[in-house]
Amino acid sequence: MKPKLAMCNIFSDLEKLGKFAIDYGFSGVDWSFDLNTLPTTPAEESRWAKAVSALRPLEVRYHCPFYRIDLGHDDPREAKAAEAFFRRIIRLVSKAEGKYLTIHIGLGHDSTEPLSWEASIENLAHLVQYGGSRNVKVCLENLAWGWTSRPNLFEKLIRGSGAAVTFDIGHAHACESIRSHQHSIEDFVTPHSDRVLNAHIYHTEVSGLGHIPPDRIEDIEGRLAILQNIGCEWWVIEIKDIDPLLQTKEIVQEHLIRYAYSSEDVSKGLASHS
Repeated sequence: MKPKLAMCNIFSDLEKLGKFAIDYGFSGVDWSFDLNTLPTTPAEESRWAKAVSALRPLEVRYHCPFYRIDLGHDDPREAKAAEAFFRRIIRLVSKAEGKYLTIHIGLGHDSTEPLSWEASIENLAHLVQYGGSRNVKVCLENLAWGWTSRPNLFEKLIRGSGAAVTFDIGHAHACESIRSHQHSIEDFVTPHSDRVLNAHIYHTEVSGLGHIPPDRIEDIEGRLAILQNIGCEWWVIEIKDIDPLLQTKEIVQEHLIRYAYSSEDVSKGLASHS
């Protein structure tokens, strides 16, 4: 399995974004919405969808890095407003013929106190169903803290809501449940490996510094092998500065070459003993 490598929408100029992606061998763009630039009228939405379609033949998937807009807020009014907002985003993605949308639970909070576990599962399930009616798969991303940073709770959220998974390998590396050896990286994906539709690729997340790229292949090789073993086909190099982005892409491609050779060697070995 050779995954598609994608980059973030790091340029506001779509012509520049598409040219950069193609020139540097990316197969897709992971489009993070910006609350400040969302289209607000049907006409603006149509213009936006038409503009994004110009990125073809690149595949485009979508991401909602929205702080403190929580489906599971313990205030029912806040939760209802969040669900309505995400439904609006799903309609926007559908208008652009998008098929995948990644969201979060608890992003921007430093405590789960404002959140309701029951409301999170129930409202996420409603959103997954609404996405399905628009042919958009709603994917939940694991964070570096909170419920989704604990593989056992992440699994319950996925199972209870029917959501698909966006597996962020940098968040997984940074979270306490992994650093304390309470869980292993694989625990984020093994209970639902068939649901892991997207991956975010970088080494780790550091408070105040953001996403840190790998220095060498050994930094992320084990996590990339997990993604290949479960068949995840969409790998977003989630770094927004050009040099670290391209450096990480080279490391990922080195891994893919190594993995292909090792798989070929295994196949030859099996054939020689048959």
